[in-house]
Amino acid sequence: MDTKNVAFIKKKRFWAGILLAQFVLFYIFSKSEYWINFFDKFYNVQKNFHIRIFSSIPFSAGDFFYILTGVFLFIQIINIFRKTKRKKALLSTLIFLNIIYFTYQIFWGMMYFQTPIIKKLSSQEKPNIQKAKILALKYLKKAGESRKLVSEDKNGVFIIKNREALIEEIIHQQKLLPEQISSKMPLTQISVKESVFSGMMSYTGISGYYNPFTAESQFNSNLPHSVIPFTIAHETSHQLGFAREQEANFAAYLVGINSKNPELRYSAEYFTLKSLLRYIYLEDEDFAESLVKQYSPEMERDRAYERNFMIRHEGSLEDFFGFTNNLFLKSNRQEGSVTYSYFVNLLLNYEK
Repeated sequence: MDTKNVAFIKKKRFWAGILLAQFVLFYIFSKSEYWINFFDKFYNVQKNFHIRIFSSIPFSAGDFFYILTGVFLFIQIINIFRKTKRKKALLSTLIFLNIIYFTYQIFWGMMYFQTPIIKKLSSQEKPNIQKAKILALKYLKKAGESRKLVSEDKNGVFIIKNREALIEEIIHQQKLLPEQISSKMPLTQISVKESVFSGMMSYTGISGYYNPFTAESQFNSNLPHSVIPFTIAHETSHQLGFAREQEANFAAYLVGINSKNPELRYSAEYFTLKSLLRYIYLEDEDFAESLVKQYSPEMERDRAYERNFMIRHEGSLEDFFGFTNNLFLKSNRQEGSVTYSYFVNLLLNYEK
């Protein structure tokens, strides 16, 4: 074996060993309260630093980072099948994976292991179907009232009148979250962007995402407007520091229902109602269906528009991304994306 091959094998083993060591190290960190708190404090500092850098860029820098990453990996995969470039491509890919994995873990991955919100609530009872029914009736009434205060398009479907004011209200309401829920450092600037992948996202079932490398909140701008305010509140809850999906939903719920902005409040109340109805439907289909029939005419128009949007965009891409997102959530020891019970559990224990 020539010296070049020996050197290549040593480098490959070194970087593969470093990657394996990272897996072990961050797994150990995830079991330590000290390190979990350390990364939580670190996140509070680095998120605002990144927001200051990337918020001034008028487009989604994070989306372009992912595009460049995809192009780089595509080129490396092609080169792996070329004998003359295989070694360099393998080594470059290993080094790149080490950098990406380390950066992801220190910027975001460790945030999944914070103390669950449910443990911070005074009540920690199991979900109760009767209480869920009472709350569903409450939010049916509240959503109907809030819906009358928002603007409509020519077809009578809800539209957002002032997105900038909506986002400012979300950031303001985050500062008012109950202390037992959040002691996180408030966002100092707004960094919410329309995703350049919005067209594709409509076919994947993805409404938005948080980019941990740039601390930007991305949302699908093609979504029905009834969904967008809560989606932005959800993604900025990630931005604030709530990593778990259903805890970000809960933070967004608190932000929305306490808002004086009717667009945000309606979207949050409507999301809460739909979540409760999904939960109730598993136990009592007749009750859930009877509540849907009680939607106000305005809410029914929004519901019909959402259904048509979903029908127009359903397909294999949604199944694929739903499956991969489910795997990602479970790899971070969360409930899968198809499970909404944790949000309902938080809601039922929080509501008096």
